[in-house]
Amino acid sequence: MEESISGFKVRGDWGDVVEHGERITRALRDAGVHDPDADYGVRFARAFEEWEEWRPKAHETLETEVSEKTADQASVEEGKGEKAGREPDEDIKTAGEKLSESYERLEKDDAEGAVGTWRESIDYVARAADSAGRKALRRVEDTVYQNVMTQLAPYYFDNELISANIQQSARGNGDEEQFIFEVNVNDDVLKDDVSDRLDELEDEVDRWHVQVEKDTDAAEAIEGVEPPPESEDETKSTTN
Repeated sequence: MEESISGFKVRGDWGDVVEHGERITRALRDAGVHDPDADYGVRFARAFEEWEEWRPKAHETLETEVSEKTADQASVEEGKGEKAGREPDEDIKTAGEKLSESYERLEKDDAEGAVGTWRESIDYVARAADSAGRKALRRVEDTVYQNVMTQLAPYYFDNELISANIQQSARGNGDEEQFIFEVNVNDDVLKDDVSDRLDELEDEVDRWHVQVEKDTDAAEAIEGVEPPPESEDETKSTTN
């Protein structure tokens, strides 16, 4: 692992990439960022969950799962209508109802009420247009990002806790794919804590066991039992 002002970097095969992500996760967890009640947790618990979701896994590939997660992470955030669970056509329908109500109030000489419902109608129209526009942008983003941008730029992740990127480098011996994976911790104090913990892991860990997704469906069907609960700490290692 190389450490610099821009972050913690590894060069190697997919297993090295996955292991690097797991070690970073282990160091962050040891610092308490996953716990909302811990010192860092109030600020970073949600960001840690996002990193956990994005970081490369052993059963994933760069071109499919990581590409999809990167495009999703980079996409335009939801607007007010989407957050309310409303489709654009639903808001347009409501806007029409509000406009009809506005005319009814005018006929009853309720000018103030008519203006109020007319403004609500305009708000619904604007929200519908916003939702439709965001959906269209996401479709373009996903297509362009996954099919074009990932050919020109690294696969990346960025939030208030972590900034990371993966690039595919030249193939190694035996035409094995090689990658460069760089992860930076955006809080300087936390970055120092993570750096110290990574150094400790280098000294303590004899062999790192890369976490692999388990298929428990077949075992459940054959044995008729529930699978054992997964450990909260997904990263596992063997100490000296």
